[in-house]
Amino acid sequence: MKSKKHLPLAFYSAAVLILGACKPNAALAQTATVSTSVEEQMYRPNFHFTPKKGWMNDPNGMFYANGYYHLFYQYYPDGNKWGPMHWGHAISKDLIKWEEQPIAIYPDKDKYIFSGSAVVDTHNTSGLGTGKTAPIVAIYTLHDMTKEKEKKIDVEQQDIAYSNDNGFTWQKFEEGNPVVKNPGIRDFRDPKVSWDETHKQWIMVLAAQDRSQFYKSKNLKNWEYLSDFGKNIGAHGGVWECPDFFEIKVQGSKETKWVLIQSLNPGGANGGSGTQYFIGDFDGKTFTMDANFAKKVEQQKAVWIDYGKDNYAGVTWNNVPTADGRRLFIGWMSNWEYAQEVPTFTWRSATTIAREIQLTKKGNEYSLISNPVKEINKYVSKTIKGKTIKGKGNLSILETGKVDLTQAIVNFKLKNLKQDTYTFTLSNVVGESLTFGINNSDHYLFLDRSKAGKNDFSEKFASTITKAALDGNQKEGVFKVILDKTSIEIFYNNGEKVMTEIFFTNQPFTALSVSSNEGVELSNLVINQLKLN
Repeated sequence: MKSKKHLPLAFYSAAVLILGACKPNAALAQTATVSTSVEEQMYRPNFHFTPKKGWMNDPNGMFYANGYYHLFYQYYPDGNKWGPMHWGHAISKDLIKWEEQPIAIYPDKDKYIFSGSAVVDTHNTSGLGTGKTAPIVAIYTLHDMTKEKEKKIDVEQQDIAYSNDNGFTWQKFEEGNPVVKNPGIRDFRDPKVSWDETHKQWIMVLAAQDRSQFYKSKNLKNWEYLSDFGKNIGAHGGVWECPDFFEIKVQGSKETKWVLIQSLNPGGANGGSGTQYFIGDFDGKTFTMDANFAKKVEQQKAVWIDYGKDNYAGVTWNNVPTADGRRLFIGWMSNWEYAQEVPTFTWRSATTIAREIQLTKKGNEYSLISNPVKEINKYVSKTIKGKTIKGKGNLSILETGKVDLTQAIVNFKLKNLKQDTYTFTLSNVVGESLTFGINNSDHYLFLDRSKAGKNDFSEKFASTITKAALDGNQKEGVFKVILDKTSIEIFYNNGEKVMTEIFFTNQPFTALSVSSNEGVELSNLVINQLKLN
């Protein structure tokens, strides 16, 4: 979307107030058009995927085929709150610029299509292929609303659908659904299937209330239960959901480990929805956590893929070419605490930026790092390099009007850190601000959106400052900050810690400054202006 001139605050506020009032039909139609226009300009992301209209939550069914990355997602096209779940669909050649497609899979009456995954069945193990093109098999949770209303337990089962045109049209498998019956568990959902090359089998990981369950198959239709993991391990503030499971190489070595990504709601790192992960080994049947990583989980209660409040249900793409070799991830950029109340009306929700996940090892300790995919760099329209900033007080990093902060990447390094708090402030002409930085005395990153525009739609949206614990005093800190109208994604020290959050200002942020009592030394300042159109 092209950048447009900013509307005055008074005009925007009036439009919202008029929309909320009771008016005759003609007046409502007129003001709704104005409000929609303002909403598009102020809040529709420039380069994060969001549907043209309707409600979106979990990403699912992601795979790569025939030159396209496919993104499916939980979707309700007829309203801006959660409703009968469909699988929406979008495609991209580069993970940044997305093209919305027709709805992929529709619910039947009272049978909703919940989250799941999709695989490219290269060798047609399922027998569902009908030609030279490998079939795509989607595995999803069928949620029976009739049973839910009757307060039955077995409301969820795992079904499959398939496509013989690279994922653009789908047919539900009628001969053998469910492929995994409900064993008597109320929350039994979100199957993530992938090919286990090491053990030559299809692997499914399922969220089963308070744990993950593992299954195997030779043909994607007949599944055998293997084991479970997670009871009394990690965070358990709410129901486990949306798992992912894959083998990955340790950076700079030939060693491999297995990673289990596991979302839960509530119980996240800073309240509400969140996504934790575990690192270990898999023998083809059982996942065993690495001993050192298990100690970390026990000490910290959980290890999180993102410490912000707005990265949930993230999973990775299947069938990324071996020549590429990356593990690519995307999440839902919202939180169930307030997702249905945020101040957009034509549509609700966006995805995070697509990210590459890597596994690192320092000494005997394993960690995941995540960073924005490199493809975003091809949309850089200009680059501004700044001089070293050094001094005390409130120091300007970027003056008003120098860069469009509704679509930009800001990179910098903090040097010679002391036991002090280093606060960065994004601000606009109407006095709104968002702050983030490092408390190097108490050892944590922080993000505060309490003054970043609208937050009265939910008491939980900006009630606390988001924090991410750091290991001791930091001598220096490297930041990559991605800004897109209503979101900030902070990647600290090459993605060792990540924080993602949304906000709703009444005017765009136009300036960036930094302050510290002991003084600031900021270097390597590079601001990349982005432009997709």
